[in-house]
Amino acid sequence: MKIMRIAILGFGSEGQAMLRALKRDPAYRSAEITILDRNKKAPIPKGVRAILGPGYLDKLSSFDIIFRTPGFPYMNAKLQAARRKGVEVSSVTRYFFERVPCPIIGVTGTKGKGTTTTLLCEILKRAGRGVYLAGNIGLPAVALLPRLRKNDLVILELSSFQLQDLDRSPRVAGVLDIFPDHQDAHRDMKEYVEAKSRVAKNQKPGDRVFFFADNGWSRWVAKFGKGKKIAVEPAKPSFISPSDMAMPGAHNFRNAVMASTIAASLGVSRETIRAAVRAFRGLEHRLELVREVGRIRFYNDSASTNPDTAAAACRSFEDPAVLIAGGKDKNLDYAPLAEALKSSAVEHVVLFGENREKIRRALAFVPIPLEFAASLEEAAESAYRAARLFSSQRSAVIFSPGAASFDMFKNYKDRGERFKKVVMR
Repeated sequence: MKIMRIAILGFGSEGQAMLRALKRDPAYRSAEITILDRNKKAPIPKGVRAILGPGYLDKLSSFDIIFRTPGFPYMNAKLQAARRKGVEVSSVTRYFFERVPCPIIGVTGTKGKGTTTTLLCEILKRAGRGVYLAGNIGLPAVALLPRLRKNDLVILELSSFQLQDLDRSPRVAGVLDIFPDHQDAHRDMKEYVEAKSRVAKNQKPGDRVFFFADNGWSRWVAKFGKGKKIAVEPAKPSFISPSDMAMPGAHNFRNAVMASTIAASLGVSRETIRAAVRAFRGLEHRLELVREVGRIRFYNDSASTNPDTAAAACRSFEDPAVLIAGGKDKNLDYAPLAEALKSSAVEHVVLFGENREKIRRALAFVPIPLEFAASLEEAAESAYRAARLFSSQRSAVIFSPGAASFDMFKNYKDRGERFKKVVMR
C-alpha cells in the first residue's frame, strides 16, 4: 500500500496547528508528513521530516498533497507547476472549512479585519453566545476543531491569500473597505479582488453577505453567490453613533458599524451592542495610544501597511500632528496619502525605511515640511522635536508606516513593539 506523502508549506503558528490536526485525523495518521519552510531555524518537532532554507520549494512535485498556510500565495510559480503535474494543492483554511461543525462568520477587506472580528466577538460574548475568534488575532482555526460544537459560532478573518483557492464560503460574510494592497504578491488589482470575491461566491440561499454600500470594490465582491445581499451604510448607522466609540478614527467607526450590523442580524439587542462598543478600546498596533508626554500624544499604528490606512490615520485627528511613515515597498501608489495630507491636521512628516524616497516623490506637491530619518529611533526623536514646536494645546505623533515592515523588522508587530519601546524610554 502506497504511503501518502503530505507537505505543510509554512511552519508558523498555522503550520504547527496543521501538523497537530493531521496527526489527529484518521485519514492522514499513516501519511508521511514533511514541513517546508524558508526559515532554517523553524521549530521542527523531533522525528518530523523537513526541508528548510532557500531550496524548500524545489521538490514540490514529489508530494501527493500540499497544505499551504495563509501567508503563502496560491499563485506562486513553483506551487502552480506542482499542481499542473498532478499534485493536490490545498490549504489550512480549506481543511478547516471542510471539517468545521458550526457556522462561520467570515470577514474580509483590505484593512480592519482584526478590529471588526474582535469587536464582533466581544459583542456576541456579551450576548451570551458560544463564539470563537480565529485568524491573525485569535487561535489558528484548525486548532479549534477539537472543541467546536454545532451550536457554536466561529469568527474568521479571511485574507486574499486564504480565499484565492477556497471553494466554500462562510454562512455569514462581511466585506469591509477594499482598496489596492498586496500588489507585490498579486499580479494586479483584478486578481486581488477576484480572490476576495470567494467570500461570497459559494454562498447558498439562506446565507448572508454584508458590504459597504459606499465602497465600489466591497459592492463588487458581495454581488457573487446566492446569499442575501445586505448593504451597510456607515453614514446612516442604525445601532451605534460616533459618540459610542472609544477608538479614534472614522475608519474604526465604519468597522464598528459593520460589526454591530452583523451582530444585530444574529439577534443581539441594541443595548448589548452599544455596551460592547463603548467598552472596546481597539487592538494593539492600530492607532494605539502609547504615551502622553506633556501635551503630545504618541500613537502606534504599525498595522498600517498601505497608503490608504496611513491616510485614514491622518484623517483621524483634529489636533496638529506629525506623521512617521515608510517601510518596505509593496508596489503601491501613495497618491491617497498625499490627498489625505492636504486636508488633514498633519503639519510635519518624517520618512524612514526602504521606500522613503518613493513616498517623498508622491508628497512633492503637498505643502508640508518633510524630513528623512535613518532609523525608527531617529524618526521618533525627529517627530517629537517637530511636535514640541506646535503652538496648540495638544498635538500628536502618529506612527502609521503605510508600508510593509520586512525591510527592518520581523513583522508589523515587531515594528510596533520597537516604536513603543522608543517612546517609553
